[in-house]
Formats: sequence, C-alpha cells, structure tokens
Amino acid sequence: MVRRMENSSKNRQQIMASLAGAALLLALVIAVSLWAFKQVGESAEARKHTNIVIFSANDLLSSLKDAEIGQRGYLLTGDEAFLKPYLAVRDRISGQMEELYQLTQISAAQQHLDAMAPLIDAQLAELTGTIELHRNHDMTTALVVVRGGQVNLLMDSILAEMKSFIQIEEEAWALHESEFQSNMRVLLTFIVIISLLVLLLSLAFAYLISLGAQQRLKDAVHLETLHLLEIEEESNIKLQQANVNLQISEEKLAVTLDSIGDAVIATDTEGRVTLMNPLATRLTGWTDSSALSRAVDEIFNIINKETRLPATIPVKETLLHGTIHGLANHTVLIARDGSECDIADSCAPIRDRDGQVIGAVLVFRDVTGEYAAQKMLRNL
Repeated sequence: MVRRMENSSKNRQQIMASLAGAALLLALVIAVSLWAFKQVGESAEARKHTNIVIFSANDLLSSLKDAEIGQRGYLLTGDEAFLKPYLAVRDRISGQMEELYQLTQISAAQQHLDAMAPLIDAQLAELTGTIELHRNHDMTTALVVVRGGQVNLLMDSILAEMKSFIQIEEEAWALHESEFQSNMRVLLTFIVIISLLVLLLSLAFAYLISLGAQQRLKDAVHLETLHLLEIEEESNIKLQQANVNLQISEEKLAVTLDSIGDAVIATDTEGRVTLMNPLATRLTGWTDSSALSRAVDEIFNIINKETRLPATIPVKETLLHGTIHGLANHTVLIARDGSECDIADSCAPIRDRDGQVIGAVLVFRDVTGEYAAQKMLRNL
C-alpha cells in the first residue's frame, strides 16, 4: 500500500513536471511567434523606408534635369516660360536635399550627399550665370559657357554620387533582407524542434496517464493532438505569410530595379552576367535568360566612337581593385543586332557584409539624344 502510494505520488510529480514542461514550451512558441511578427514588421518597414529614399533621390535628379532642360530651352528661344522648371528647382532643391539627409540613416550614404551638395550648388550657379548672360544680351559668352560642358560634367558627377548613394541604400536593404530570411530559417528550425519536443512530451504524458486510467489517457491524447495540430497549423499559416512577404519583397525589388531610368548589368566575381534589367536588355539586344552566365564583354560590346576600336570595359578593374570606374566620352554600345548608340557608363563593386567584392554592377544610359542636343547647341 505504501509502495503504491509512493508510486502514485511519483507519477503525480512526473505528470506535474510534464505539464510544467509543456507550459514552458508553449510559452516559448508564443514568444517566438511574437518575435516573428516583429521581424516581419521591421522588414516591411525597412522595405518601405528604402523605397521612399530611392524615390526621393530619383525625384531630386529629375528636378535637376528639368532645370537644365529649362535653361537650354531659354537659351535657344529666349522665352521666359522655359525658366519655370529652373525657378521651381532653385526654390525647392535645398528642401529636397534636407529631406534626403533626414531619410538616410547610413553614414556612408550621407557622405555621398555631402559630396553632392557643392556639386548641385555649382550646377545651379552655372545655370544662373548663363541665364543672366542671356538676359544681358551676351549670348556669345553664354554659348561659350554652354559649350564648355561644365554643366554636363557637374551633372555626371552628381549622377555618380547619387548612384553610389542609391547603391548603398539598396545594399543596406539587401543585407537587412538577408538577415530577415536567415531569421525565418532559424524560426522554422526552432518551430520544428519545439513541435518534436511537444510531441515527445505528449507521448510521455500519455504513458504516465495510462498507468492510472486508459480512458483518460485516450481523451488526453486526443485533446493534446488537436492542440498540437492547431499550433502546427498556426505555425504553417505564419510561415506561409512570411513566404508571401518575402515574395512581395522580391517583387518590389524587381520593380525598383526595373523603374530605374538607367540600364543595369550585374556580374559575379568572374565577370559573368547575373542580372540585367529591361532597359539593359533593350540597349544590348540580349534577353536576361540568354545573357545569364555569359562573360560581360560578350554582352556589353563597346567601341570608341572616333577610332572604332574596342573600348575597355571597366568591370575587370572594378573587380580587381574594388573601385568605381567610368567610361571615357565618345563610347558606343553595339547591340546584338548591330545597332549602335552613344552611352555614358559607370561601374561599381558589389560587396558583401564583410566588405569583400562579390561582383560588379554596370550602370549605363543612352546619351545619343544628349550628344545630338549638344551638337545642335555648338552649331548655333
């Protein structure tokens, strides 16, 4: 009798210990679920913030281009109506820069803004100077200034700084996204382990209950199984939602890349193509699928416009030294179908979180129209 009472007491202690363990595991599941929700929210907020920063940066560049176009139109026609974009940009450019300063939280990106500020001031000063010369009927001097190309040089420098700024923001977002995906994988592993532990604990609990009452054991196992299925179903729903959020994130990144006004080609450390946006496929004549894993110099076929000799692609220098390089003026891109266009280009390294170069990104644009406009101005 005493021994039976001791066994009964021991069984009760084991049951209580099992219940305490189950409660602890359940608390862990709830805590991890809350943590997962927080991670998803932070990732969505980071994506939203990066999109706002990139949109503001592109809006600033668009404003500068509008100001330059307005100045050219005024110099050609003398019509003050062309100065409206220039006047609007002059009045709000400082506010746009201040907004970018407030939005970016990365010191490296802010350094590019610091470098960009005096360039923007210099460009606006150049535009203002030529406008005043025209108003003073000194068209000859105004044309000399325009033909000097200082405004174009300043715009190229601004574009280079802004591209670096956007790249830093995108890399920071990509790093955050990578950490998010890693956390989700850890979460999945943790949930599987917890589910296994709960299952094992349930089996042990069922075995202990069977010593006292078989029927109660069956009922308890049934209820516990339902509970586990609910937890597993809830976990599956959360994982599915996380996968949907990841897919949305990838789609937004693709949309952002597609909406950039320049052509983009990314390579790996061997100079093989890993990514092309639609504008790059249109200018090169290669589809994204056909260009994948090919050497970049096979896709990005460029020559010197004057000598018609092959031009050096800056990808190798960028991969070797980890520095930003650009093309010389008068560079022509020959598409797959043989068509040609003048281009402006820059190449920057792609780095991982440890700062190691893991590839390069070529950013270029068709400047045939710009060169034609410049030639027209020179012929005036």
